[in-house]
Amino acid sequence: MAKSSKKKNDKSIEESLWDSANKLRGTVESSEYKHVVLSLIFLKFASDKFQKHKKKLIEEGKEDFIEMKEFYNKDNVFFLPEKARWSFIKDNAKQDDIALKIDTALNTVEKNNPALKGALPDNYFSRLNMDGSKLSALIDTINNIDTLKDEENDIVGRVYEYFLNKFALAEGKGKGEFYTPKSIVKLIAELIEPYKGVIYDPACGSGGMFVQSIKFIEAHNGNKKEVSIYGQEYTSTTYKLAKMNLAIRGISANLGDEPADTFAKDQHQDLKADYVMANPPFNQKSWRAANELKDDPRWDGYPVPPTSNANYAWILNMVSKLSQNGMAGFILANGALSGGGDEFEIRKKLIENRLVEAILVLPMRMFYTTDISVTLWILNNNKKSYTDKRQNETVKYRDREDEILFVDLRKWGEPFEKKYIQLPEDQIQDVAQTFHSWQREEGDYENKAEFTYSADIDEVRDKDYSLVPSKYIEFINRDEVIDFDEKMTSLQSEFSELLQKEEESKRELQNIFKDLGYEIKL
Repeated sequence: MAKSSKKKNDKSIEESLWDSANKLRGTVESSEYKHVVLSLIFLKFASDKFQKHKKKLIEEGKEDFIEMKEFYNKDNVFFLPEKARWSFIKDNAKQDDIALKIDTALNTVEKNNPALKGALPDNYFSRLNMDGSKLSALIDTINNIDTLKDEENDIVGRVYEYFLNKFALAEGKGKGEFYTPKSIVKLIAELIEPYKGVIYDPACGSGGMFVQSIKFIEAHNGNKKEVSIYGQEYTSTTYKLAKMNLAIRGISANLGDEPADTFAKDQHQDLKADYVMANPPFNQKSWRAANELKDDPRWDGYPVPPTSNANYAWILNMVSKLSQNGMAGFILANGALSGGGDEFEIRKKLIENRLVEAILVLPMRMFYTTDISVTLWILNNNKKSYTDKRQNETVKYRDREDEILFVDLRKWGEPFEKKYIQLPEDQIQDVAQTFHSWQREEGDYENKAEFTYSADIDEVRDKDYSLVPSKYIEFINRDEVIDFDEKMTSLQSEFSELLQKEEESKRELQNIFKDLGYEIKL
């Protein structure tokens, strides 16, 4: 009963914070006030950690060192000068210049802690011209969070994640790209199992892939110090979100010296990663000029990805970063599973090079930015049989070099926030167990109608290198054996033609009436 009560209390903190943040509406755009709220949460958390460490130094008889930042940074604690501490912000919350004081505090924290370079908003609060009473009320609400009360359950991390999720929902279609739904990220981590080594995300958003990687390691009794994290993010504000999101959890990462386009300015050119996890922008157009990046080493051995769609450019970027035994798990729109031109040639070569290990089509409405069903790709640089020695077990993998596992999850999931779908924990574990039983020698994998099928490379060749799962998986109701992307494209085309014919009929009718001396609108 006590455990249930604790969870309920944690939830009420999150909800009360969200309600308080919502009061900023009207004076601050929703796309802006996430930075207000998350910056303040970060400042409160950093201050609580600082005060706890300061008390420890005093108890150890090191009073002479309590204002020396070296004695904090060496223990992964951010040093805060007096006017950057939460107590100072709280005491001045009702002053007219509180926005300026917050800006100064954030700037001071960043200057005193190199790990936070480029992470915190710069003169942000002053520029927003917020309602002082609402900002003061928000500070009061955040002040009620005891960030260190239950460090094991990561209260602050959960609040941060809750807010990122809520902001992504609030910003709706065309926005919210900074956040990948948690259940998708967790599924990727459970499938590729990033125990130790280098993890890379070329479009890292707010850092959710990295957070779930660390959670995976901790859940499996691993050591997060055995992981190195590298990422890149194009949008400046999202780059700051990622740095804060990781810092608030004590996760060290190299996100490049600045926000930058992964294609135009690759900040990790020589990187070789053991694990790649990503949710790059879907169907990104005009990602390079016609004559740019034609000789980029990332496409070495493959056709140059078309300028009209960056899907395969993202794939080849990730392939170029894989270590000898590296694995990648990433999300793409379903259209990348089929189609012709250079994309077909690239896909064919990926398959012939034995890189594609699994294709999982996900349920619709999992993303806040699109209603379509999307696909999770698993690439593997070593699909041959080998033995992997891990911390507590030795895992033997069977030779799947000439096979690809197809998985259909379109009917899986449960309702979330009324109009969205998420994969619950038990389903994530079911999918992961199925995948690993297919991979491993001790597994008892069998194809299952309407769920999975292990296709050999000759079957894929016979189907013209299509990676659409419904072309391989057996369906009991044969009417379901269709290429849904192809069908949707066909229906859209038919609908467009009907609309065009309707418009032509309207114009003809208007011309007839015009000839008779009448002006009509249809």
